[in-house]
Amino acid sequence: MPVSSKEVHLVKRPVGEPDTGDFSMVETTVADPGPGQVLVRNDWMSVDPYMRGRMNDVKSYLPPFGLNEPMQGGAVGTVVASESDDLPVGTTVSHFLGWREYALVDAAAARPVDTSLAPAEAYLGVLGMTGLTAYAGLTDVAHVKEGDVVFVSGAAGAVGSVAGQVARQLGASRVVGSAGGPEKKRRLLEEFGFDAAIDYREGDLEGQLAEAAPDGIDVYFDNVGGDHLRAAIDAMRRNGRIAICGMISQYNATEPVPGPDNLALTIGKRLTLRGFLVGDHGHLAQEYAERAAGWIAEGRLRYEETVVEGIDHAVGAFLDMMRGANTGKMLVRVTS
Repeated sequence: MPVSSKEVHLVKRPVGEPDTGDFSMVETTVADPGPGQVLVRNDWMSVDPYMRGRMNDVKSYLPPFGLNEPMQGGAVGTVVASESDDLPVGTTVSHFLGWREYALVDAAAARPVDTSLAPAEAYLGVLGMTGLTAYAGLTDVAHVKEGDVVFVSGAAGAVGSVAGQVARQLGASRVVGSAGGPEKKRRLLEEFGFDAAIDYREGDLEGQLAEAAPDGIDVYFDNVGGDHLRAAIDAMRRNGRIAICGMISQYNATEPVPGPDNLALTIGKRLTLRGFLVGDHGHLAQEYAERAAGWIAEGRLRYEETVVEGIDHAVGAFLDMMRGANTGKMLVRVTS
């Protein structure tokens, strides 16, 4: 029987920082599944920084969101009707049709998740795309090795909080994180195991980083760009590696943002700067899931989630995440 479902549409392309007027909540009817399809009740959905780029009508690595159409993103939910032998009713699955209460999903586009290893929502964070992003950036891109000093920006966020801990498991001798505000700084040190933490809101990033890593850094995991990238280049030791995951500092920019003015240092220091997308590193997914599950079980990998209740508050959750209001992964519990 068709079900009634709320879904979030993008109705206007934001200029600068998005606001609630750029979105609309729409009530629709979702049909019964056809052959090879499942109807999923979304229990959890993800909001992520990359979604801001999809709100612009520009060519990128993912197509832009359509106007007056439901947006998309990671979600985990329960199969409530099925026309697939592989995904019977009751199966917990992850898929990419978030921003709605119910989703009609092709069975081939839904992946069963093992809730005996971790709660379902963990597959949107530490055991999902954000965790794999951290792992891929440190292994395939920056090639962290024993004894490296690693600096992570956005270190209290979904990717950064995992990246700092994974760097330690890969043999880093010292891990430094940057976050906004004294509370996040405290949590980096006391809960996520960073050796040193920087509150970027205090200013003087170069000075704070020099104090936190007096002998320099070997690897920088970049979630922020801008002044953080500049400070990292300044602190890099010879043959340092920079994995560029995101640049949230400029996602709402309305004009071109100048690059770091110290790029010439990359020559003498023989630095490697490489941007990456997690979608190019799917071959690591199984390896990471197995290692991460072990680290979690042993207490060596902690994860944090900031949870907002209800699809009606999904837009607010996204806007708050872009302003840095979350610690760890920002999630929306769609159904309680």
